[in-house]
Amino acid sequence: MENKKTKKILLGVTGASGQIYALKVLQIIQQLKEKLSGADTHQATQPGDAYTERLQADAYTERLQANAHTERLQADAHTDSSQADFHIDIVFTDTGKIVWEDELGQPVPGGALNNNSYYHPFASGSNAADVMIILPATMGTIGRIACGATADLITRAADVMLKERRPLIICPRETPFNLIHLRNLTTLAEAGALIAPASPSFYTHPKDMEELTETFARRIINLAGIEVPLPKFGG
Repeated sequence: MENKKTKKILLGVTGASGQIYALKVLQIIQQLKEKLSGADTHQATQPGDAYTERLQADAYTERLQANAHTERLQADAHTDSSQADFHIDIVFTDTGKIVWEDELGQPVPGGALNNNSYYHPFASGSNAADVMIILPATMGTIGRIACGATADLITRAADVMLKERRPLIICPRETPFNLIHLRNLTTLAEAGALIAPASPSFYTHPKDMEELTETFARRIINLAGIEVPLPKFGG
């Protein structure tokens, strides 16, 4: 694993409604980390949870299939992003008001950074993240980034991504958009951000909320330059 590049990811969570998408992104990236480290993800962390067991079984199978290529990947000092290790930091708009437990019935994985502190490497252009995702993104956050009013770690880090020409993925969770929203989103798109509204797809025929959110989460991870297959549900 010495030759693998670490892809630095910053995930900003700025709204209550839609945090389920952010959690799903974290879960999928954690599975990738475990697969690359050789950890056995086949054993479910929540016994009796058929969905979790299936996901982990899929990750386990993919790891077994990839084992034949392990030596080649480790020898390649210029591996692509799908073969890299991952480091992900989480920032909430207000770390005192995390609603995942209420919305999803499960705790926040890994904790969160203090959004009120600028003392983080990703707040500096010389230590910018490789990719930043704001999911969900409130219209207040979008407006502050669009006008350059960096008042916290999330908006400052987003400003850094734009000025350093690095990938910034913004996922607004709002409907309908008013003219101010649309103009702010246009400004960010013109500045280089990728706008990906939190709109789940239904062509996979998801049978529950977990499957509904997973397709969108995997889409966002792919947009971030990390190759993960889209799920095939239903039929």
